[in-house]
Amino acid sequence: MRIKPLVPESLSPDLRFVHDEIASLVSGSQGQVKMLDGQGALLGPFAPMLHFPQFGVPALSFLRTLDIHATLSQTVREVAILTVGGLFGAKFQLYAHEIMAEAFGLAPDIVASLAAAGQPYGLTAQEAIAHNMANCLVKGRIVPESTYRHAVSLLGREGVAELYFLVGGYSLIAVILNGFDMPAPEKPV
Repeated sequence: MRIKPLVPESLSPDLRFVHDEIASLVSGSQGQVKMLDGQGALLGPFAPMLHFPQFGVPALSFLRTLDIHATLSQTVREVAILTVGGLFGAKFQLYAHEIMAEAFGLAPDIVASLAAAGQPYGLTAQEAIAHNMANCLVKGRIVPESTYRHAVSLLGREGVAELYFLVGGYSLIAVILNGFDMPAPEKPV
């Protein structure tokens, strides 16, 4: 870990507001995931975002927009996020979204395969196209025309656009996590 989480009491009033808003949001939407340390400091990508608010706050705003305007199913979103996290090997992203994916109903073998950057079996058609497109994009490739057309037939044009922005947003998170070498909390076995 290249930077430490910031305890809330050390933050300026403006950043403390941001911290408290994030803590409130994640405790409601991701209550199963440990997002705060023992001193109440945010973990994962939130620590770097608070250390460098000139970059982190706009990034948080973008990520929040992805959640507010989400139309894709939770499992399709989690498949895409785990595909990104698995390909980047982003420890905290995998930790958090393995928990969330199982909570939303993805089978443990699918979650494990995605986290290992594998090709899981048993995905729905929408989940499979999300995985294929995220895999293609993270590897720096252009989505083939046949894949794009198939995705539009399954997700609609708006859904495909949402997926592209979701993959881009979680690629950003993975880069931040890996760049700052942010660890994941221990998961109970």
